[in-house]
Amino acid sequence: MSESTDTTRGFDVDVTTRGQLPGAADYAKEKISTLDRFAHRPIKHAHVKLTKHGNPAQEHPVIAQANLDVDGRLIRAQAQGGTAHEAIDRLDDRLRRRLRQAAEIWEDRRNNQQTSVAQNNLAERPPYVEIPPEEREIVRRKSYTLAACTVDEAATEMELLDYDFHLFTEKGTGMASVIYRDGDGYRVAQVAPVPAEQLAPFERPVTLSSTPPPCITVEQATERLGLLGLPFLFFIDAAQGRAGVLYRRYDGHYGLVTPAG
Repeated sequence: MSESTDTTRGFDVDVTTRGQLPGAADYAKEKISTLDRFAHRPIKHAHVKLTKHGNPAQEHPVIAQANLDVDGRLIRAQAQGGTAHEAIDRLDDRLRRRLRQAAEIWEDRRNNQQTSVAQNNLAERPPYVEIPPEEREIVRRKSYTLAACTVDEAATEMELLDYDFHLFTEKGTGMASVIYRDGDGYRVAQVAPVPAEQLAPFERPVTLSSTPPPCITVEQATERLGLLGLPFLFFIDAAQGRAGVLYRRYDGHYGLVTPAG
């Protein structure tokens, strides 16, 4: 693993590489450091992670991921490619689109208008590295204070962060909820499902799950996710008594997201 930092532009670009990727860090810095011209607000920092997986059967073995700090707001994207340059070019394109979307959001909010960010193209997402379920482990645990927001705001946040789901506190009910894509619209699940009229007003096409999440242990959630082959599982941690989301990472292992406290 190697790391490098570019401070010649208006913001720092950190690049981390995993695997044999000669010259990729410099190319990533060159591409990402020009994104400030597409940003509505100053980019304070960028972190790029480049990973080359060793499976020769994988069609696109290079994964490029980036987090941008745009005046305190996180913008995120990821892409894949047969080569590092291809993955970085795709990442650059996706970040440009995110920055344009963010600019529209800020402008609409300044004018007290509602913004509807388009759904990301799931076909562009990197595939999972295939690891047998019994060999998968939880390699990342993240806990944060869930922002209180409407369904529309949660969907927008999910698209800007390029996530498969977003765990949030629904503003109308004060309840831990998860939103994810469902065809051309979205679906929302809550720890205790309620009728739509009890939620804060929203405009996006959304269906509500009427089934509460299972109350199981983390170990049971891991087993269930492996058996079902889903991208994530919303559940109540039986040991902690709080909501959580167990999800598949692109390296084939699992991550766990829980509310702080």
